[in-house]
Amino acid sequence: MNTKLYLRAALALMVAGSFSSCNDYLDKEPLSNATPENYFTQEAHLEAYANGRYTEVLPSSGNWSYGTYGGDLNTDNMVSNVADGMYIKDDWRTSMSDGDNYTFTNINTINYFFDQVMPKYEEGQIQGNVANIRHYIGEMHFMRAYQYFTMMQRYGDFPIIKTCLPEELGALTEASKRSPMNEVARFILEELDLAYDFMKDSQMARTRLNSDVALLIKSRVALYTGTWLKNFAGTPFVPNGEGWPGKEKEYNANYQFPTGSLEAEANWFLDQAIAAAKEVGDKATLTTNTGIVPQTEGASISALEAENPFLAMFGTLDLSSYNEVMFWRQYDRGLGIQHNIVVYAQKGNRACGTTRGMVDSFVCEDGLPIYASPLYQGDETLHNVRLNRDPRLFVQLKEPGQMNILVNDGVGDHGVPEEKYPAILDSDVENIYTTGYALRKGNYYGSQMAGNGNNYTACPVFRSNEALLNYIEAYYERYGSLDGTADQYWRKLRARNEGMETDYNITINATDMQQEAKGDWGAYTAGVIIDPVRYNIRRERRCELMAESFRMMDLKRWRSLDQLITNKYHIEGFHIWGTPMEQWYDAKQLAATISSPERSEYMRPFEAKQNKAFDGLTWDMAHYLRPIPIYQMMLTSPDAATASESVIYQNPYWPIEANMPATK
Repeated sequence: MNTKLYLRAALALMVAGSFSSCNDYLDKEPLSNATPENYFTQEAHLEAYANGRYTEVLPSSGNWSYGTYGGDLNTDNMVSNVADGMYIKDDWRTSMSDGDNYTFTNINTINYFFDQVMPKYEEGQIQGNVANIRHYIGEMHFMRAYQYFTMMQRYGDFPIIKTCLPEELGALTEASKRSPMNEVARFILEELDLAYDFMKDSQMARTRLNSDVALLIKSRVALYTGTWLKNFAGTPFVPNGEGWPGKEKEYNANYQFPTGSLEAEANWFLDQAIAAAKEVGDKATLTTNTGIVPQTEGASISALEAENPFLAMFGTLDLSSYNEVMFWRQYDRGLGIQHNIVVYAQKGNRACGTTRGMVDSFVCEDGLPIYASPLYQGDETLHNVRLNRDPRLFVQLKEPGQMNILVNDGVGDHGVPEEKYPAILDSDVENIYTTGYALRKGNYYGSQMAGNGNNYTACPVFRSNEALLNYIEAYYERYGSLDGTADQYWRKLRARNEGMETDYNITINATDMQQEAKGDWGAYTAGVIIDPVRYNIRRERRCELMAESFRMMDLKRWRSLDQLITNKYHIEGFHIWGTPMEQWYDAKQLAATISSPERSEYMRPFEAKQNKAFDGLTWDMAHYLRPIPIYQMMLTSPDAATASESVIYQNPYWPIEANMPATK
């Protein structure tokens, strides 16, 4: 049987999003023209199939806006020059298909692997190195877990499908029934345990997944689920919560938690997070941040990288010697595998502006918040903003006059050798500094890397610092205090930054939550300001993982957006009006282009002129999850037309008609 025909027959009618997306995948040529009977019989076959999933399932740094260095876009950390529709009343609406979001394409592809491989593996029919064969099987378990975690974050409750299904509408409809999100999370943890077990005996380069990465992501998933269940207790966003739509369907009507209660279930996940994070955290070796921004022109690249290994970790060619990096992507210009991160780092981060709230959350070197520290020099110049601050901010926030390119090793057509004042008036998305603040994270010191679309620096995807953060938070959420391990981990995170106060208690004791709540959505849970310890755990996470795609995930699981429903939020950037920085720009053009000083002395990127976000950002409860596509509900109803009769239920506060806004 031809592999392509088999896939087309088995998966073409997969419900819940695969009707169009599977065709996109299936139109590609298969990895081999061999039949399933004689394919997947050699180690190389498994490796080739697993290789394809790396680019389809795992995150990439290829686009600043959605990659490793701009992944906090559309949060209180980073914004573009246009407000996202989720923050504008009635702008986000239900759709028939939800684009490529509600899809089983990757899951189908992975399930096909297991359908074909596991019988052969169990019967000893796959030739090659046993450890390597097991490793590739482990990678696929990881891929399935990671893809399911992606879908769980988008939609909450989700169907659990472990095999390719027959082309039979009844079976496909039955398979589309949604499992409670905690059951999905349990399945993900099981997959990660299998990934760990299959990969633990192999010795692969860290450009491939490994067993420790499986543990790291296990801690991430468990922390996400435990805090979600805890923070959304009693709401329709958790199983058996008041108004939970799963109760409307017979198959979930009598759902019981495996642990007996919501609280016990949340604690079970937090315990899982604690255990997995500790296994990684105890082995973590963090890269040193010397607090130096290299500025020696003409020095060798290796010498410049040695001046500050922390900065180099985000803009070097080879990460194999950086033990903190557990898995990284390698790029290659010769193979046409490139990105544009270096170019964006030398300009305005491609209109991904760092916010005032993000910058102000960094404490000073003495560990005190900016409003409590005598070291704070104010924000009337970019130089002063950086002065005496947490070394993570000092080295990552750009300042005019600094050199971006220090080695002339080729011609880059988009290089910016010296940092100029922020181009807040530029209309080009590649050049504009949306908030006036921009990061150098991802920059490379050589001129050859500044070619448009020709960057090939390495990308750190998973780092062990996350395990330390996951442990600290999971332990505090579970027990309401910090143990010796959490204390050790927190001091270790601080100590990697030379010159930084390591006693986090100094920060906690000086924290004024009313001040912090002005610029940090993470200061809230369910619309209520949280305690200083819980907040500073979140602050440390915010600063340590800035721009690396964690912020929206964290804000949602913390339930940190409720307050926007009643109190609109005004995103701000740098202090422009009434400061020396105002003199950098033509007064008339400035007055006609950016937000008025009557609204704030700080630049407000969404208030330059009357627009949908002019009066601030708001929120609907429904927006914590995406709406289920209406077409999928119609297809899985008895008459294939009536969405209300579908076996699939809609997410809380979303209608079952297309092009409708949330109801709450």
